[in-house]
Amino acid sequence: MGQQKPQIRSTTVLGVLRDGKAALGSDGQMTLGNTVMKHSTRKIRSLYQGKFVTGFAGATADALTLLERFEAKLEAYSGRLDRAAVELAKDWRTDKYLRRLEAMLAVVSSDKALIISGTGDVIEPEDGIVAIGSGSMYALAAARALMKHTTLSAEEIVRESLQTAAEICIYTNDHIAIETL
Repeated sequence: MGQQKPQIRSTTVLGVLRDGKAALGSDGQMTLGNTVMKHSTRKIRSLYQGKFVTGFAGATADALTLLERFEAKLEAYSGRLDRAAVELAKDWRTDKYLRRLEAMLAVVSSDKALIISGTGDVIEPEDGIVAIGSGSMYALAAARALMKHTTLSAEEIVRESLQTAAEICIYTNDHIAIETL
């Protein structure tokens, strides 16, 4: 029997929209199998003249490839986020090479939050919170509670929620990077 490839579990990315502001952040841990390979990986990027922030989860080379493609779609469609996301998802689903990429993207603008998946999904959560990666459900739960029961800013919610995920998820650490719009 062939050897099983170690699974890369590498991140928690969380984006929040609140009061006309957006924040997207991630932890810095990259894990291969049961080994932490790096503590300070940067998994978020500003795109299209600073109008969008995106984060990625999954295999790094795959995610960076998708990020480049997404940025090209934003340029091709004059910064229209919905159109660029749908066109990337269509390419991702139908292109023989792209179909093999194992990654997800979370994108925020000042008024929209999206998740773009490799299965062709473009998801806009009703609550303005996007979460992807190994610790995403922990961060999502914390963010929803903070949105409901506090007046914290989008950036503060992202920071506190990622910190909560880091305390629970072994694939998430507290080397948090956040960008705001």
